[in-house]
Amino acid sequence: MRRSARTVVFLCILGAGIAGTALDLSRPLDLKLLDLQFNLLRAWAPRPLARDIVVVGIDEETAKTLPEPLTLWHKHLGTFLHIMARAKPAAVGIDIILPDRSYDAVAPGHDEALLRGILEARRAYPLVLALTIDPSGKPRPIHRPFIAAAGEGAAGYALFPVDADGVVRRFDERLTETLEPVPTLAGQMARKLGVEPGAGMIDYSRGDTFGYIPLHKALELADLGQQDLNERTFRNKVVMLGTVLPFADRQRLPVQLAAWDRDAYDTPGVLLQAQTLRNILDGNLIQPLPRALAASLTAAMALLWFAAGSTATVIAVLGAVMAVLLAGATGLVTQGWFLPVTGPMMTAILAHGGRHAYETVLKLRERRRLRSVFSGYVSPDVMQEILAGKLQPELGGVNKHVCVLFSDIRGYTTRSEGMTPQAIVDFLNRYFEEAVSLIHAAGGTVVCFMGDGIMVVFGAPNALDNPCVPAFRAACDMLEHVANFNAGCRERGEAPIEIGVGLHAGEAVIGHVGSSARHDYTAIGDVTNVASRLEGLTKEAGYRLVCSKYVAQHLPAGTALAELGPMAIKGHTPVEVYGYDRIGAGGKA
Repeated sequence: MRRSARTVVFLCILGAGIAGTALDLSRPLDLKLLDLQFNLLRAWAPRPLARDIVVVGIDEETAKTLPEPLTLWHKHLGTFLHIMARAKPAAVGIDIILPDRSYDAVAPGHDEALLRGILEARRAYPLVLALTIDPSGKPRPIHRPFIAAAGEGAAGYALFPVDADGVVRRFDERLTETLEPVPTLAGQMARKLGVEPGAGMIDYSRGDTFGYIPLHKALELADLGQQDLNERTFRNKVVMLGTVLPFADRQRLPVQLAAWDRDAYDTPGVLLQAQTLRNILDGNLIQPLPRALAASLTAAMALLWFAAGSTATVIAVLGAVMAVLLAGATGLVTQGWFLPVTGPMMTAILAHGGRHAYETVLKLRERRRLRSVFSGYVSPDVMQEILAGKLQPELGGVNKHVCVLFSDIRGYTTRSEGMTPQAIVDFLNRYFEEAVSLIHAAGGTVVCFMGDGIMVVFGAPNALDNPCVPAFRAACDMLEHVANFNAGCRERGEAPIEIGVGLHAGEAVIGHVGSSARHDYTAIGDVTNVASRLEGLTKEAGYRLVCSKYVAQHLPAGTALAELGPMAIKGHTPVEVYGYDRIGAGGKA
């Protein structure tokens, strides 16, 4: 039954894991893990790029330096394009949306200045202008003469697909609802540089963070006759012009690309364009591996259901599996591949951890069953050893230092002659109910009942530093119990009882005695024989409790014991004994 249940659970885990992988249910977690990999790689394994991008930024200082509003910066943009024509960059991208109409009526000559700059740039280097859409989702037009001056293929949308969490991780020119490709700013710049862009995930782990050259500084260098410095800065470089203002054109990215703003992941859009173009030019957009590979990996992780083990083993195995999956996925990222591993990781946890939980539940159920069935047959300490798997079932035992207690009821044989079997059982059960509770409370292990007698071991299975003390305390509690028990007997019209208790301590073999088919947990050795004989001396000695000298020497100072000297016991050399609680003394000595 258990085997079929295990198989059903395994098939459920396998099916859930493969279905989750096929439906890409763990994609949000995979993307978060990818973000973490990007940041770790940037911090611990930076990878430079052969071809980098120079960013010219419109910052707050530029906005203060140039007096007109940005909409009327035609003359400054024209001047920048003229400066670039002299510097001869590899290509220039303008990540600023140019006006959709003429402003000559407001600022005469501004349109002409920008047109001259665009025409000069077109002849000197590849130029791409940014396009965008309006709030309704329709393309926002640019003043037609500017587009015409830039030429065919010189404009592209500065747009990216955005993931469900609002983060940009992908480059794909299929931006329409019908997945038709449209020209993009980064894509058109790549084409101008002779590289056909594909689609993929942007590798944010490649390249360093971006700095920028303020636009007004580049303009000032030209005004001051230091164009040669501009030429050294921009010659044969790919240049991106865009805003780096705090609250304009910001994008949420997995990493911070701005060297001047390391605490936030809200990044200027021009840096996103630059990072994407970095990837396209270096041919390292990250490609997803076939989903069948992730499904196969998930199926392999589900097989961990069949690897049962201890808690420590399960933790170690899962830790190793997580480490291997994370290291493998991170290594694939460096090679330009994306493998979603959170699905396989969760399947591994569910399979291996679930198997451990399943086995734990079964063990707990079995323990409860054993406890309910056998708790009345063995003492609590022995039951605990059995449930913990510490008590070995093989015949034999181990040497332990113990104190053995023997007790029986005086005159029991004569008393039982006039009682029915059921009355005898009821009588003994009433007496043993409280007596056994007192023994267990003192830490004793009831080994066996012998009619009206009881054998108890202190110091096994749980070792005690001085088992004589709790054994003596349990014996005294039993004597007090007899007094209370007799009060009940008198109320029932029954004759009172008396008991005798013998105590001796020493080495004994503790373990299973009997046959492999039926055996008892008991104590074997001279200590057991002597304790039994001392219990038999109680009536002769005149004390209800008789213990050996060894026990007396290990009791607290001041214990009221009577020294009785050496006494002969059957089948043994005389033993020096002590008495406690004289018979007929009306209580304890």
